[in-house]
Amino acid sequence: MSLLRQVRRAMPALFVLAHVVLAAARRGAAAAGPGKAPAPAVIVFGDSTADTGNNNFIQTMARGNHPPYGRDYAGGVATGRFSNGRLPADFVSEALGLPPSVPAYLDPGHTIHHLATGVSFASAGAGLDNMTAQIPSAMTLSEQIDHFRRYRARLQRAKGQAAAHHIMSHALYIFSIGASDFLQNYLVFPARGYRYTLPEYEAYLVGAAEAALRAVHGLGARAFRVVGLPPLGCLPLERAMNLPRPTGECNEVYNVVARSFNSRLRGLVASLNWELPGARLAYIDQYGLMSAMIARPWEYGFDNSVQGCCGTGYVETGVLCSLDSALTCDNANKYVFFDAVHPSERAYKIIAGAILNATSTRRFP
Repeated sequence: MSLLRQVRRAMPALFVLAHVVLAAARRGAAAAGPGKAPAPAVIVFGDSTADTGNNNFIQTMARGNHPPYGRDYAGGVATGRFSNGRLPADFVSEALGLPPSVPAYLDPGHTIHHLATGVSFASAGAGLDNMTAQIPSAMTLSEQIDHFRRYRARLQRAKGQAAAHHIMSHALYIFSIGASDFLQNYLVFPARGYRYTLPEYEAYLVGAAEAALRAVHGLGARAFRVVGLPPLGCLPLERAMNLPRPTGECNEVYNVVARSFNSRLRGLVASLNWELPGARLAYIDQYGLMSAMIARPWEYGFDNSVQGCCGTGYVETGVLCSLDSALTCDNANKYVFFDAVHPSERAYKIIAGAILNATSTRRFP
């Protein structure tokens, strides 16, 4: 058999092999992205579900920079994250080929070069309503966006206009905020209740969310992940405080509030996908995901979905967790919640998966 004939017979196999290699290379490029990642940065706004340490540098009691928080973080360090380890944004960053943790903007230990691949402006205790943040002296969402403007200017000076524009326009922006507006504000203190009915307050919050998203879009953002509220009435603290009902039951009134707000928020995301030029927004159904983890914890590898790991698991959050640290569970991976309000690192990793897998509802003509 001639060499030419052998080559001809081998051509189909070689073609298939080349196709497989090319596909693998493309998958690798997608995972590693331009340079190293499909998104050059992860930029975060929000509350305690997204605060990676900003509150450590402001005068507030809403801090997670003490044990047992951070006990499963690298080095066992309490960074200010309200979890035993990392938050969703951290896992998202790592999955995109970026650093495994997103730095806090206010941390003086980070230069603008560190912040160029990701930054969190979130502040534990913040809400869509600026009044919510004032209760624990947290940063308001308006202040977070002001810091983002300063970050943008710093980035332009450090990287140049073209590079900064690329980072800003290709970064993934995560908004995780809103629970405190109800649990820390409207459903607890009467100030907003005197002024707004519940539907009116929901509309007010969605209006604030729209203003924030439009402002950040106007500064160059294009890809957004907007995280909905969890089942508020099934947080361990709300179960414990649900006194009229049998012990351990979820507060269904609070859950109805969360579902109603989420419906409005989902509608906003759909509307903005049409209205904002170049925007790609995706809504994250945290309510459905957390409800499934709480109702069927065994399917997700959890043993306990009604108590937090720290303290008694029913009322402790924040500084109260440190007071009952001797009661803290041995293995937080078996718990959906780490404290009486916040999910465990393992639950947060599952939520991060939903953020990564979300697709925009934008429709193109």
